[in-house]
Amino acid sequence: MTFTTWAAFAASSAILLVIPGPTILLVVSYAIGSGLRAALPAAIGVALGDLTAMTLSLLGLGALLAASATLFTVLKWCGAAYLVWLGIKLWRAGSQFQAAPRSGAPALRMVAHSWLVTTLNPKSLTFFVAFLPQFLDPQGDLLTQMVVFEVTFVALAFLNALAASQARGFFAKPSRVRLMNRVGGSLLIGAGFAAARSTP
Repeated sequence: MTFTTWAAFAASSAILLVIPGPTILLVVSYAIGSGLRAALPAAIGVALGDLTAMTLSLLGLGALLAASATLFTVLKWCGAAYLVWLGIKLWRAGSQFQAAPRSGAPALRMVAHSWLVTTLNPKSLTFFVAFLPQFLDPQGDLLTQMVVFEVTFVALAFLNALAASQARGFFAKPSRVRLMNRVGGSLLIGAGFAAARSTP
């Protein structure tokens, strides 16, 4: 893996992680109801959930790559189209972001809840399957790439969840959520087109 590929993955991941989704909604809900003491357990759960979903996705991609390079290339095209579709959907989402306060949960329960929400969200697996092939080198060592991508993404996810708990007041204004959704949607659409152009 080249440094350029890693940097592109890290930058894309950082941008995509700030887009409001179910896990950010959950972290903000805990932060509103339980204060900043809930930030660390919720962020740990999110990071573990992303690690689980990403590992499952990479293992599936590795099996597909071993079976057929052509199918892997087709998947990259499908993934690019999926990113564009997600971007359009996010652009049209408007300012909907409701976070009901959650309070009274022990730390371990918050970790488990955040992990389950992140891991069992079908969109997580689908997204990783669509997103990761754009950065995988079919000729490179899959295990090494898995480790580098997972450490990078999980670290960014953890930091993003902590930041979301601190910025819970930011999501109180619909205009800010709308702007974030539109910026995130535009970036997803751009990522999809860029991935399509780079696919042989």
